[in-house]
Amino acid sequence: MALPVREQIKYWGAAAAVFFVLLYALGDQLLPFFLGAAIAYFLDPVADWLEAHGCSRAVATAIITITAIIVFVLLVLLVIPTLVQQAVALFNAAPEIARNVGTFLAEKFPSLLDEGSTIRKSIDGLGQTISERGGQLLNSALTSAASLINIIVLFVIVPVVAVYMLLDWDRMVARVDTLLPRDHAPVIRRLAREIDATLAGFIRGMGTVCLILGTYYAITLMLVGLQFGLVVGFVAGLLTFIPYVGALVGGALAIGLALFQFWGEWAWIAAVAGIFMIGQVAEGNVLTPKLVGESVGLHPVWLILALTVFGALFGFVGMLVAVPLAASLGVFVRFLIDQYQDSRLYQGLEAENRDAKTGTDD
Repeated sequence: MALPVREQIKYWGAAAAVFFVLLYALGDQLLPFFLGAAIAYFLDPVADWLEAHGCSRAVATAIITITAIIVFVLLVLLVIPTLVQQAVALFNAAPEIARNVGTFLAEKFPSLLDEGSTIRKSIDGLGQTISERGGQLLNSALTSAASLINIIVLFVIVPVVAVYMLLDWDRMVARVDTLLPRDHAPVIRRLAREIDATLAGFIRGMGTVCLILGTYYAITLMLVGLQFGLVVGFVAGLLTFIPYVGALVGGALAIGLALFQFWGEWAWIAAVAGIFMIGQVAEGNVLTPKLVGESVGLHPVWLILALTVFGALFGFVGMLVAVPLAASLGVFVRFLIDQYQDSRLYQGLEAENRDAKTGTDD
């Protein structure tokens, strides 16, 4: 005999409360495990594809691991040092950029930037603050002993967790399936498939889109000679995960830097703007439809709200779990809406009359 609905709600509510308490109390300690699980989930289709082409799960995991190590070494040797160097240089150049902004506005709109005006003080202060605090923060984060230890722990634990979870992913899923409540197993499996489809479409799809666009922006901006092009491309690609934000922030940053670097050389400024226009056309017409799909059930506003709330409550770990939780909640909300629309509460007397008529016809 199944438990009453009230009892089920009590047990599941207690389980959810325990999960959030643990997430709040142990967020920093759980970060490597969440990252490892996210990497394993992202790479599971690759392992499945290799299995389908004759590899065992162990061999597939080994191939993926060796490839990841090679890519990581290349990034460490070729990309990351340049990225850090450009990021520090961008922070240090902030006062000069702010002065250039002030000079430009003073020439075009002299009444706005009189000596001692609020706007002029704000621009000068912003550039000085970014230079002092931003570069100091970045250098401190890269050089402090605690940060280095945390980074080393991440680089050691996350790959190990990812490899083990990738190796045992299918067995873990099968084990969880055996623990499902028998009365509700079919419904839970259906909801899990919908959640997986949403996550696969968004996380795997958008992750691939971010990687492609970030690489494209970084390479093309560096080829046209834009200073800090690698940093701008990295930021634009990373923020592409949040719909529309990556293009707006990256485009504004790149065009703003191009205006001061190439002022008067309008062809180069147009080239920078054209790079982002091509990127957006490719994202909207090719990358997102092919890799993400037309409907993944995650509205941009819902995603931004989830990232903001969970990030404020649980820090970086909260941002990691925000997307899967947002996808899960979206699936549950749609399921509850479907149940409500099929219920007598929604249909009312119309459903009773229809049922009575059907019974009479029978």
